[in-house]
Amino acid sequence: MSSTFLAFDSDFYVKQRTWPTKTTQLEVGCRMGCPAFSCRCLTLGSARNSVSSQETLVQLTPSTRTERRMGDTELSYYLPARESGVNDMYLHLSCRAPPHILECERLRLVWAILRIRHPLMASTIEMFTYDDIRFVYVSPHSAENALDDAGNNLEYRVQTKDELIDSYLNGPRLLSDDRISYLIVSFPHETHSSIETLKCEFLISAAHFLGDGMALHQFANEFFGLLGSSSTSQLSRLLSSEWYELCGKLGDQPRDLPSALESRLPPVHSKFSQIVARADFERNQRKLIGGQTFPRVAKSTRRTVVPTVSFDENRTKNILTRCKDHGVSISSALFAICNIAWAKTKSEKPEMPTLMYSALNLRPYLLDNALNDSYWFLAIGYFNVILPSFLPRSGELCRTFWHRAHLAKIQSTDAVKNPLIVSRSREMARERGRKARAWAKDDDDKANGIWKAPPVALKKSGPPSSALIGLSLLGNLDGIYKHSSFHEIKLDTLTTGSRQRAGGMLLFGYTFLAKLWISFGYDENGFDEGIVERFWSNVISCTNEFLVN
Repeated sequence: MSSTFLAFDSDFYVKQRTWPTKTTQLEVGCRMGCPAFSCRCLTLGSARNSVSSQETLVQLTPSTRTERRMGDTELSYYLPARESGVNDMYLHLSCRAPPHILECERLRLVWAILRIRHPLMASTIEMFTYDDIRFVYVSPHSAENALDDAGNNLEYRVQTKDELIDSYLNGPRLLSDDRISYLIVSFPHETHSSIETLKCEFLISAAHFLGDGMALHQFANEFFGLLGSSSTSQLSRLLSSEWYELCGKLGDQPRDLPSALESRLPPVHSKFSQIVARADFERNQRKLIGGQTFPRVAKSTRRTVVPTVSFDENRTKNILTRCKDHGVSISSALFAICNIAWAKTKSEKPEMPTLMYSALNLRPYLLDNALNDSYWFLAIGYFNVILPSFLPRSGELCRTFWHRAHLAKIQSTDAVKNPLIVSRSREMARERGRKARAWAKDDDDKANGIWKAPPVALKKSGPPSSALIGLSLLGNLDGIYKHSSFHEIKLDTLTTGSRQRAGGMLLFGYTFLAKLWISFGYDENGFDEGIVERFWSNVISCTNEFLVN
């Protein structure tokens, strides 16, 4: 057996072992000799030797501390996440790159630079009441201190992509009030590896109350742009420069944090406008009719799985061309695919429509009054698509599919271009915040043994408004990822999602590397046996039938 070091710095090594049978194996570890999967030297920052313990323990003055109260939208994501991390986001990206690009020092430098640029990522959370929950940011007192903090929120592993995602979704919660963003870098063992490049898995995690999917993907693009285009010495100088410009030269002046969504929306100037906005919101909510749901079962152990399919570049081009020829987007087509896939899966109550929901990017509607130019903040609303649940008894199903894709397009366009979108989004944020506070108090009272059942409420009149499924339609991610700026880093897969509550599910659709990807995260223990699997099989077969063949 022979051993070859592929990457090495003061903290971290990657070593390739070659056995007489020609089999090769990668070994990852730290300078203290720990294997990466159990090493705490790096994650605790003790492998650093450029900052003395005296520097690390400098007493921080109150003037370096900045606070901001959460808005209703942020609060509605924070409160449900307290127990087990419901909605904590992850973005997995797999790549190949030369060993020198993936050195530990470079990864920490880039991570530190971006945590300085985007202060909410390096903040902690303090909760005083259900109405008063705050981001707290303490500026690093030096560039070295920022690097040390980045190291404490960075971990190295040797897991595969599937192992990384499974441990994040189904293991203990990784994030907390004291750590709302985290980076995992994994070098999985490869049976056949190359000295020229290493396989590397990145998992970027962030609490959903910190930001949204658009922020997560913009961040990944910025991360790989820095990692791939700068030398280590350039990154070190950039860290010092960024720290001085954004923290150091402020002296005793607190740093501004990105504003909450609600303070960025155009204001309502009169009491009458507020009354009209509320009345419109309630009227619009009454229009939501949905009677289709997956039958759920109560099981104690949630287990989220994420089956994913992709279509090669040629098939993706054909799919996009077919959608364009029919005057719809791939997003509208995916609503119709889920609609027909469900009708094929379960035919009960065909007279009740299918209600689906999706997130709405509110960034185009915000005022340009931000105190901080970071893109890391939460700016999403919601819209719904309602489609018939029955299938035609005669005629071509393909015609029905394209008709329903058109219906989805009309409803999606109305949601985006509606002149009342700002007022509806504000009212929805207020409503979600109100419900989140009430549910959080109930949860805490139950945990403390003081919960009392509320009076029996009158049964809601009118039709049901249950949603079948949520869709996260990310669009063309190649418009965000500037692959040419990554130079020697070659991305090859992307998977995203979030930790779910029991019985949760969410379907994702996006194009990446000129391929269409559809992934489906759901709790495999939360539904009647086999029904979700049949639905997913029908999603794939409908995609092939209507968009590919």
